[in-house]
Amino acid sequence: LSGNRLVACADFAYNLGLGSLKTSTLRRKILAGDFDAAPKQFLRWNKAGGKVLRGLTLRRQAEVTLFTTR
Repeated sequence: LSGNRLVACADFAYNLGLGSLKTSTLRRKILAGDFDAAPKQFLRWNKAGGKVLRGLTLRRQAEVTLFTTR
């Protein structure tokens, strides 16, 4: 990865931890080169304590925007 895709993944890892990234479907999609399916995976990580949080939703949407911007 490079550019905005790398930055989006770094932000994700910084906020959720490398362990979460390591075991995520997001990582599997990226490693498989499925860059069209990867952005949807960011959006799955918007919950804390089982509840959707607006702040996390906004953060994940920002990461998707970054990931998909060239």
